[in-house]
Amino acid sequence: MRNGGIFDLDKRFQEYNELEKKISKDNFWQGKEASSVIKKYNHLKRSILKWGELKNNISEDKELLELIKDENDEESISELEESLKNLETQYNQLVEQIKLSGEDDEKNAYLTIHSGAGGTESCDWADMLFRMYSRWIEKKGFKYKIIDKQDGEEAGIRSITLYIEGEYAYGLLKSENGIHRLVRISPFDSNKRRHTSFASVSVVPEIDDTIEVDIQEKDLKIDTFRASGAGGQHVNMTDSAVRITHLPTGIVVSCQNERSQHKNRETAMKILRSRLYDYYKREKEKEKEKIEKNKKKIEWGNQIRSYVFHPYVMVKDHRTNVETGNGNGVMDGDIDMFISAYLEKFSQI
Repeated sequence: MRNGGIFDLDKRFQEYNELEKKISKDNFWQGKEASSVIKKYNHLKRSILKWGELKNNISEDKELLELIKDENDEESISELEESLKNLETQYNQLVEQIKLSGEDDEKNAYLTIHSGAGGTESCDWADMLFRMYSRWIEKKGFKYKIIDKQDGEEAGIRSITLYIEGEYAYGLLKSENGIHRLVRISPFDSNKRRHTSFASVSVVPEIDDTIEVDIQEKDLKIDTFRASGAGGQHVNMTDSAVRITHLPTGIVVSCQNERSQHKNRETAMKILRSRLYDYYKREKEKEKEKIEKNKKKIEWGNQIRSYVFHPYVMVKDHRTNVETGNGNGVMDGDIDMFISAYLEKFSQI
């Protein structure tokens, strides 16, 4: 681990102590930031407790090692070996959390997948990515909800937005921002030709009510439409789905998972606030010239990762050069290797 990781841990202890002093003040609950401070305090407390637990486990293993030296107990040797494996796993998880030290890393996330040019091929590819991320979410023990989904004309999906709930959901998934490229023999081509498809993935953090984002009603174009569905009684018979366009930035969000127009509008506004927060944050970073040198503009031709299934099988991340021949595993949600490599290369610790 790089030296900066230890420094960052010390910084977290210091920040925890400062927040504890702030909370103990008599007028603390009168301030507007009380809820956000408590949330950050509890998060730091959990992190510190986990490091304390690791330290105690190491001490116990040291005692067990001394016992083994004295008595040469084979059963204790096996117990120690198993415990050391668990310690390594516990340590690696905590080190990864240190890398997730960004301002919004610990937050829940909104993930949106858009199919690129290419009709049915790209829509199917977007659907494949949705399955990949849903499997990853399940393996992490996170939860997700579909906020909006637009089906393709023949197969797959044109776009889908997920709300993902879990500790560090945004910090982990921010590495997925960008263009994902697929190369394969098309199942929709009767001549069995090789096709290249693209889909874009966008990830933004969920922001809480304590963060102010200036949204003027005059800057919004709000459209309502009938929610799509599988047919029959499941199709909404009223124009309950909502699409909101923020005219100054061109950001468009939509929601159709709720039955009432009011609830769909409320959810869409929440997503819009998160996307505008992310947009203005990036604009501010550009002004200060702090954009990472290796972060490419999201556009066709600047793919972050390629998934090749013909004439060979390989999935490669072009930012970190991490690659694997286990394409089926990746599509089944095994993407932690790419996420970890991204955090190792681009985290600020």
